[in-house]
Amino acid sequence: MPSPFPNATHNIRGKTQCLIHESQVLKGNIWNDPHVRDVWVHLPNGYESTKSYPLVVLLPAFAGTGEGLLARSLTSSSIFHKIDQWIAQGTCAPFVCLLPDCMTYLGGSQFLDSPAIGNYAQYITKELIPFAKEQYHISNVAIMGHSSGGYGALHLAMSNPELFSAVACHAGDMGFSHAYSADLLPAIMAIHQAGDPKTFLEGFWKKRRFAPAEFSAFNMLCMSAAYDPDIENKNFPAKLPFDYNEGIIDFDRFRSWERFDPLNLIEEPQKQEALKNLKYLYIECGSQDEYLLAFGARRFSDKLKHYHVPHTYTEFEGGHRGGSLRFVHSIPNLVQACSS
Repeated sequence: MPSPFPNATHNIRGKTQCLIHESQVLKGNIWNDPHVRDVWVHLPNGYESTKSYPLVVLLPAFAGTGEGLLARSLTSSSIFHKIDQWIAQGTCAPFVCLLPDCMTYLGGSQFLDSPAIGNYAQYITKELIPFAKEQYHISNVAIMGHSSGGYGALHLAMSNPELFSAVACHAGDMGFSHAYSADLLPAIMAIHQAGDPKTFLEGFWKKRRFAPAEFSAFNMLCMSAAYDPDIENKNFPAKLPFDYNEGIIDFDRFRSWERFDPLNLIEEPQKQEALKNLKYLYIECGSQDEYLLAFGARRFSDKLKHYHVPHTYTEFEGGHRGGSLRFVHSIPNLVQACSS
């Protein structure tokens, strides 16, 4: 049962390190977001530098950071303490876990390379993973995440078949017509009230509490910059799927995002092959997900079956929040797959 003292006992704890990484691909990004970032790493209890370990890269959700997963809540421990407990209990084999900091002025990037945000796909695949391999003796690499992190894990695996051995997507963005549509009208209202996206963002970052409509606008600006960049636009470096002055949704523009939707990406034969070559692929979503992501997850699983892509699909009773509580259902299998 939940305890007010959920952390792992001292005798089973691994070692947590905060490394500093200077990125080349994030230099000169449009928002002047820092290119020198913290990288949090967990080494298992009894780690031996001469021994080879699987690496699990855990991507944060939108508006989240890797460091945020280190927080202890009322009844739940940090992700690293959870890992210590799983390893001590024999639930999971020892592995190295990496938590990147991919925060941006827009709250995220979907782990895509976009001139309107920065080169965050390259940051993960071309810099951080090689950086980890330089620091530690790594065998195979798994990538996972929740929400936008789940989306990032999936699309990076489809685009980099040589890099990853296993993938877990927890409530990842897919079925974009369901996932993002509820944010469109609130976003219009919030940006209209501010006057324009630039003024909205300046006001947003001055606050510590956000109204739901403001967070919807923040999300829509980030998704627009990730999926439909336009750096020639002086007002905001992306094409928005709405006119915030007239309150009109541009449905054609909104649907153009779907070229990045996993439901469409999986139609490409090379991406099917990339997923077929994985040792383990895990997809899950809560049946009451507030962003209706379960509809997309079901369709994605059906498409995987159609294209004969081996995978595990799980739908659980619950919503979108508390993603880290579900990681015990994927991480041990990711590690096992990377150890085989």
